[in-house]
Amino acid sequence: MGSHAWNQLFGMLGNRIFLSAFFSWFIAQLLKSLIDAIRARHRSSRELMTTIFWKTGGMPSSHSALVTALATSIGFRHGINTPLFTLALFYGILIIRDALGVRRAAGDQAHAMNSLGQELSERFGVRFRPVKEVNGHTPTEVSIGVLLGFFIAVAFSIL
Repeated sequence: MGSHAWNQLFGMLGNRIFLSAFFSWFIAQLLKSLIDAIRARHRSSRELMTTIFWKTGGMPSSHSALVTALATSIGFRHGINTPLFTLALFYGILIIRDALGVRRAAGDQAHAMNSLGQELSERFGVRFRPVKEVNGHTPTEVSIGVLLGFFIAVAFSIL
């Protein structure tokens, strides 16, 4: 990697839009991990790290925090009457809608299928392999994520 590429990389790491989006996601995931640990869902540091980097669903929504921070910081930096802000805004709406609707519905359906499969397995000896249950978000989890992302973006934009 040449020096120009390194300069580009370090420039991105100093970009307030990038930083606000990244820290909104990371802080949301960290809060989610702490909440899960308090609820005694995690027994090991490995489970805690898995939650920080990979878990979906739960309080707060890191998807909502990230896309809200992205749109908010772009609005501060480039203005709200720009195509870039419009893109970020509608991208954010799409992601939030997916977190609330599609992913939640898919998770509920997977849970119902797993319950039915488990019951069939116990009653009739049918072999059943559970499907992955995708975790969506409740409106409260999304709202807290939106607020978190907004305030982190404002902080990065005005400080």
